[in-house]
Amino acid sequence: MSKTATFLLIGVFFLAGCNFSETQEPASLQMASEANLSADVNPVTSANQRAQNTSNQDAITSSRANAITTAVAKAEPAIVSITVTELQRGYTRDFDSFFFRFFERPIAREVQSMGSGFIISSDGLIVTNEHVASKQAKTIMVTLTNGESYEAELLGADEFADLSLLKIKDDTKEFPFVNFADSDQVMVGEWAIAMGNPFGLFADGQPTVTVGVVSGTNRDFRPDPQEPRVYMDMIQTDAAINRGNSGGPLLNSEGEVIGVNTFIFTGGTSSGFVGLGFAIPSDRVQKIIGQLKDSGTVSLDFDPGMEFTQMTNQLVYQYGLPPVAGLFVTSVNKDGPAYESGIMPGDIITRIGEERVTSEMHAWALMREFEEGDTMVLRLFREGAEYEAEMTLRKRVAGR
Repeated sequence: MSKTATFLLIGVFFLAGCNFSETQEPASLQMASEANLSADVNPVTSANQRAQNTSNQDAITSSRANAITTAVAKAEPAIVSITVTELQRGYTRDFDSFFFRFFERPIAREVQSMGSGFIISSDGLIVTNEHVASKQAKTIMVTLTNGESYEAELLGADEFADLSLLKIKDDTKEFPFVNFADSDQVMVGEWAIAMGNPFGLFADGQPTVTVGVVSGTNRDFRPDPQEPRVYMDMIQTDAAINRGNSGGPLLNSEGEVIGVNTFIFTGGTSSGFVGLGFAIPSDRVQKIIGQLKDSGTVSLDFDPGMEFTQMTNQLVYQYGLPPVAGLFVTSVNKDGPAYESGIMPGDIITRIGEERVTSEMHAWALMREFEEGDTMVLRLFREGAEYEAEMTLRKRVAGR
């Protein structure tokens, strides 16, 4: 065969191969084409496929839900941010050129602070800490998670228990609210969910959620003689609590309030949260706010039947008393529990229960931990010796 014929034959086969590649589709392209054709001619199949995809996505979303997300969704609408404006008084120093000296001039200025709270009734009752909203508040504004803001009034505040009760000034609406759980049933190790407004982050309309466990119960923080607040039977949690969380709820996994987030303990190692947060138990909260709702104040369940005042140097010099720190009993009601237990005017009370007392405020704070029917043990100093008295607490007999 001549070279020319050979080249012609190769050229024919090359062109034939090109023609084949142009006219034959790969299997994958053919399948795609058939699928497209099928979709065009069978819209029911396409709709079923979309429905299946949606169902799969819903299943994935629902698998992310758990007890915590359910509890948060249940309680979230009742969480509020609280902005309090107080009038603080102080002094400023003015220079007087005539006398060439400084004079202090009293001034007053408005100071804003923020905290958290939660609604406990459809008519807009709100619970928070007393150190968030106190009697010094000039204005109180609350913001709900839906962005609505309302002015609130202070119905009552109790410094000893560190609790305040507010009321939204709007009687035309019904508000979402949360329910209390029985704090006596709280279990160490169960989920604990803290919600509130740390560092003012509530501005976006959503409360911050932190999750931990109940780390302990019945934690007592002995009152400081110079500090009126009493924190007893507190719930400890490792759910993060920071500045601004005060007054917000501590929830269980059912979205019920087991406590009011109040303070953190840093042990002097930090100014921020280190895993030790404490909440006032719900049973105590309900007891306190019940009295605040009824009368605006909190009173003892019993009448001790005596009056006392703090021991001072003036009393020591005036009456020749021994220099003993405590409470000087000034009068005793003969029909009261103190008289029945042997307490007399002139006695010096040095201890209430296991706690040494040094001021009236401290004494009343300690007495708040007792109820009618309890037995209170007091340590007394009389004529150079110590005595112990057991006082059964009861209300004063009517008419006596």
